Amino acid sequence: MAAGLWLAAAWLLWRTSVPALDRPDVDAGAVFGERQLERSERYSRGLQLFWLGATVTQLVVLVLAVRFAPKGRGRGVLGAVGLGALTLVTVWLASLPFLLGAHWWRRRYGISRADYGTILVDPWLERIGTLAAACVGIGLVVWLAQRLGERWWLVGGPAFAAFGAAFLLLQPLLFVPRVEPLRDRALAGEIQALAEREGVGKVDVEVLDASRRTRVINAELYGVGPTKRMILWDTALDGRLSRPEIETLAAHEFGHVEAHHVWKSIGWLVLFAIPGAFVVAWVTGRRGGLGRPSAVPLMLLTLTVLQLALLPVTNAISRRYETEADWLALQATRDPQAFEGLMRALAQASLANPDPPGWARILLGTHPTPLERIAMARSAEAPRGGS
Repeated sequence: MAAGLWLAAAWLLWRTSVPALDRPDVDAGAVFGERQLERSERYSRGLQLFWLGATVTQLVVLVLAVRFAPKGRGRGVLGAVGLGALTLVTVWLASLPFLLGAHWWRRRYGISRADYGTILVDPWLERIGTLAAACVGIGLVVWLAQRLGERWWLVGGPAFAAFGAAFLLLQPLLFVPRVEPLRDRALAGEIQALAEREGVGKVDVEVLDASRRTRVINAELYGVGPTKRMILWDTALDGRLSRPEIETLAAHEFGHVEAHHVWKSIGWLVLFAIPGAFVVAWVTGRRGGLGRPSAVPLMLLTLTVLQLALLPVTNAISRRYETEADWLALQATRDPQAFEGLMRALAQASLANPDPPGWARILLGTHPTPLERIAMARSAEAPRGGS
């Protein structure tokens, strides 16, 4: 019964408005050129190695934390929170060489313009907020385990889902970057018209100074409900994108709102949280249960392994929703040429591999490949102006 309800809910969340498309084959060399293909492959391969190194290091540190965790019941919830915070900080410090190495790699290829101090100092508020949220979650789980025993997951799973949903909804409000209004009022008006066309409602259009850190092109939509902010990175306004391509970039972000992807993501969080909490309870129960603060490192190791095991699934969900946002952007703009031009510009700006190997797409691919996105724009079903 429970499994059937889970599968039914997952099927409903998996559904999108994208029809079956007759996508043509796209020649990567003809679109991007052989030189860019070779350069993007080398760049992607380097980032993949740094990711692998950081992931293995994190797992090794967590295994050592489990091995050398202090025995006994410790100092209750506060002891568990302290041990959890110490473990998380140690994991971050151990993986720091790989994070710095990946930054060096981005600087070498001209993707990042930030110095090494910037990547450590700039996001400090978000890092502290994430660590604080993790500590609250650890304290809540240990408190429940001390009072409910091995069945804590029956309450802890839904509580974790609610906590994660609140963090997901509040994070954009708590960590909004410093921005300034878009000076091009005509463009702001066109983006507002797009928002209304996609059922998003009123939005404020603002610009983030990202060019001092990166040459990557991006846009973000902050807020839920009546107050929303479309934030264009100034790299989208430096002349590499045409006006229709900028509008397509905004339309993609509005597509996420139109398709309720934030709320669907919360739905997936609920679906994964309860069985995930059961797995954590079962694993930590072999070592005396989470009522003992010494079991916190084992909990963190279990969660990390679960996250890695679910990467193919969560990435597939992300790619599916990104595809739907692309499709809704095409519906709103009815300009496949601008869409294709945007995809080429995004891939060139970030040196994204247009056609990555299958394993990289499964483990690391949160978006459709550039070739898949261009093929969508070239499909017979793609809407075109005047039709």
